Amino acid sequence: MNKILVIYTGGTIGMINDPDNGMLVPFNFEQIKENVPELSRLNYHLDVHSFNPVLDSSNMDPEIWKTLAQLIYTNYDLYDGFVILHGSDTMAFTASALSFMLENLGKPVVLTGSQLPIGEIRTDAKENLITALEIAATKENGKALVPEVCIYFDAQLFRGNRSIKYNIEKFEAFRSPNYSILAEAGVHLQFHENYILKAPEAPLILRTNFNSNIGVLKLYPGITPQAVQAITDSKVDAIILETFGSGNTTTAQWFLDALQNALGNGKIIIDISQCKKGSVQLGRYETSRELQQMGILSGFDLTFEATVTKLMFVMGLGLPVEESKKLMEQSLRGELTN
Repeated sequence: MNKILVIYTGGTIGMINDPDNGMLVPFNFEQIKENVPELSRLNYHLDVHSFNPVLDSSNMDPEIWKTLAQLIYTNYDLYDGFVILHGSDTMAFTASALSFMLENLGKPVVLTGSQLPIGEIRTDAKENLITALEIAATKENGKALVPEVCIYFDAQLFRGNRSIKYNIEKFEAFRSPNYSILAEAGVHLQFHENYILKAPEAPLILRTNFNSNIGVLKLYPGITPQAVQAITDSKVDAIILETFGSGNTTTAQWFLDALQNALGNGKIIIDISQCKKGSVQLGRYETSRELQQMGILSGFDLTFEATVTKLMFVMGLGLPVEESKKLMEQSLRGELTN
């Protein structure tokens, strides 16, 4: 019998209507089989760890990611897989963070949630939960078929650090714009094994030191020196530069000087595109050539969520700046294509 640990952090999936006031309130996920009787037909051994109190996903932060990663690490040898029930708003951030924290992961960690509460008649919660459990339990030749952190939502399985939430109104809430889906659920579960990470030979390593001292500078036509310098002159250790197209920015000298000053003060600056699909190609146009020459890093096709969490992770390793820069441009957990 497969053993799965279900970790309930909060979110819409665990809500039911309070009959007294009609408001949505979390139910006790220790009684999960009573609320989803279909689970008994899966013939899995399920244990549930519920956060107390449960969290709105907007309140997620690195300390909570650390708690989740530690929980998986502590119970790693006791379970075949892990399912994390999570609010959808920051699910891609959590999935990305866990992918970096759990080095040499050899078992599935599947995040899922729902757009409607589990008690609603038309809910997507039951299907998302049941299929996430099936994915977490799936093995081939005695080994987990999906040994990575992923997100399952609306019949599709995505690599966690390639995922973005793009829709707040449809059940199809997530997309993976720059990487193929790992599996899809129709009449049968169809896994695309050529896109799934290979199981590592080395033992699991837990990495929980994150440095969240990051600034974000999103460019727009007409941005002022004051707006730019509020970020470049701040006391952050790294800056995410959200640029146009394939990594392009204004070539105004005051702007380039602000970036150069930030680099001179030891800050890491990484260039990612505001476009959801495609990759940064520094030096392709004149408007990005100087960025490349001054030492700004390419984020290639990283999502914003993966860029944030990877920067926190890499800077938390305590390496010299030049080594940290090298890691940022390398694929560590399948998060980028360079």
